[in-house]
Amino acid sequence: MKQPASQDFIAVTDQPPVEQPWWRGAAIYQIYPRSFADSNGDGIGDLPGITARLEHVARLGADAIWISPFFKSPMDDFGYDVADYCDVDPIFGTLADFDALVARAHELGLKVTIDQVYAHTSDQHPWFVESRQSKDNPKADWYVWADPKPDGSPPSNWQSVFGGPAWRWDARRCQYYLHNFLASQPQMNAHNPDVQQALLDVMKFWLDRGVDGFRIDALNFLMHDPALRDNPPAPEDGRRRTRPFDYQLKIYNQSHPGIVGFIERIRQLCDSYGAVFTVAEVGGDLAETEMKAFTAGETHLNSAYGFDFLYADKITPQFVKNALAKWPDEPGLGWPSWAFENHDAPRAVSRWANHETVDAFARMKALLFATLRGNIIVYQGEELGLDQVEIPFELLQDPEAIANWPLTLSRDGARTPLPWMSQDEHGGFTTATPWLPVGSGNLSRAVDRQEADPASLLNLTTRLLHLRRANPALRWGDFTVVHADDAVLAVRRKYGEQSLVGVFNMGAQPRAVPAGLTGGGNELASVNGATLEQLPAFAALLVEERI
Repeated sequence: MKQPASQDFIAVTDQPPVEQPWWRGAAIYQIYPRSFADSNGDGIGDLPGITARLEHVARLGADAIWISPFFKSPMDDFGYDVADYCDVDPIFGTLADFDALVARAHELGLKVTIDQVYAHTSDQHPWFVESRQSKDNPKADWYVWADPKPDGSPPSNWQSVFGGPAWRWDARRCQYYLHNFLASQPQMNAHNPDVQQALLDVMKFWLDRGVDGFRIDALNFLMHDPALRDNPPAPEDGRRRTRPFDYQLKIYNQSHPGIVGFIERIRQLCDSYGAVFTVAEVGGDLAETEMKAFTAGETHLNSAYGFDFLYADKITPQFVKNALAKWPDEPGLGWPSWAFENHDAPRAVSRWANHETVDAFARMKALLFATLRGNIIVYQGEELGLDQVEIPFELLQDPEAIANWPLTLSRDGARTPLPWMSQDEHGGFTTATPWLPVGSGNLSRAVDRQEADPASLLNLTTRLLHLRRANPALRWGDFTVVHADDAVLAVRRKYGEQSLVGVFNMGAQPRAVPAGLTGGGNELASVNGATLEQLPAFAALLVEERI
């Protein structure tokens, strides 16, 4: 992703004094362990591979890593179906490998956050194996069980995310159990105080091993309506419906108000360990309301992120304005986290840019991302500008993609291995056949090639993340949109005595910088040839105002 060096300018600024918790305004680098680096030649990434490559993340300027699930699992949903919360799956390594990873990360100045999947387990988890044996065993009500209706049909009309009814019949108990995702992912009954304590004990296990934070998966699915009321139909919204799940308002199978009480217990435990970061993943129809409830005040989670940008098919000034407006700098309101990409969503550059403009667009996007108020979560490969890889049906691994083919989100296309070496058939990811193809287009974006090019997107992203870390207004300041039209967005970030203005041309046609926005300021960053007066296609500018 080469660009003439003269097109970009990033100022060098000093590190500010620490005034806030480490996680506030942090850049967090998401690692999908299957696809980051393979150390043992089996085609699948692992924990030693991550440890060996952590210097890449530290050089980038990230404050922390978030590692997607590496726990013992049958891998029906690639680790989000946990069979043992307190052990590492052998394909990823051992607990000793994890300890070595934490030690190396801390040595490099990186905090370590890990996924926690509390809404469901694998059906091979010992808790579920015991629960399904009878209606009166010690763990009988650790999962959501219900009798059939008189005609033998499921207890409610709830539908699963991956397609079909959210209830599976089990002959051992002559009851149905709830599964909001795969049938092999039974829903935990988190209304049960014993279940809550068991989950807190899991969190304590990892805290004792030195982790610095948790990303809690599908948190709004944690509790259900005990009355098992039917969900109402969803009104038509113009979008194509490809799953039965899309036909309902998900009111009763998730989003129970009791979740907030359990969150308070999580916060109490984490606070007892010091500066531990907690962030919730929240999706669905009520995402904004739930994210704010989950993060309100000082007794709940530190942050939450939804899917504002992750599934958007385009990005515009008004879209950014509306998303950030949900999280103003107000007392008692939670701190947002943002992701443009992750393991569940197609690559942003493939959704938001066409082939001819993708390189320039990626550079503008990188500066925009570095300018947002909140935490920013950089998905592995985003710093390289990786695009979505087309995976043929016979190579698909993702159960969602297989079940809904060809109308699928194609999560596999964003989970392809990270290319480290451009001259290697598999990008230096592995010496074997990788579990997913690297993608020929992404080989040209490999780390080694971009490290050697001063004008690469990787080096631009590195400079931008260091710039963000060094400027209090970018890291902690308030966020105000001062201009938004059909193509140009201008925002102001202000903290204490520092005030910055960012201007972004999101269109393919040159535009003038709106009058009065950048006059007399100190230019901190310019991409794609932006000046104080003009914005070429996909150009962007960051200026420090003189107050």
